Amino acid sequence: MMRRLFEWVDENIQAQAFLPSNPFLKALGYIQERKDGLMVYLDDPDVPIDTNHVERVIRAIPMGRKNGTFCWTELGAQQIAIVQSLLATCRLHDVNPYDYLVDVLQRVGEHPQARVHELTPRVWKTLFADKPMRSDLHHAHGGIKDAG
Repeated sequence: MMRRLFEWVDENIQAQAFLPSNPFLKALGYIQERKDGLMVYLDDPDVPIDTNHVERVIRAIPMGRKNGTFCWTELGAQQIAIVQSLLATCRLHDVNPYDYLVDVLQRVGEHPQARVHELTPRVWKTLFADKPMRSDLHHAHGGIKDAG
């Protein structure tokens, strides 16, 4: 059904029956420009209709931008951005950031490079979250309270 809609949109744009300033033509162009994203949404029922959930999670990143001015170097600011992105992704997937970072930082040296995607918060949650690697501090002090 939707494929037919996109075909109809393409046909009407190619027909050039409207002036470029016509609002209908602009609407068709809008649909045509977003075809790939719309198809992902329509083909996968797990894809949300909007990105509001992501925008809420990353709201803290612009707030931390001012702190980035104290990073001394551009590389330092980039590293902070990477960490903020990881933390936001952890929150997005209901992963405890402390458990995630402790586990991944211990695991990364021995984890196969070809499977590095397994260390992203989303995949890590399904593979390692049930039994995360712990730091020596965790074991020495009978566990560390939730850092959330």
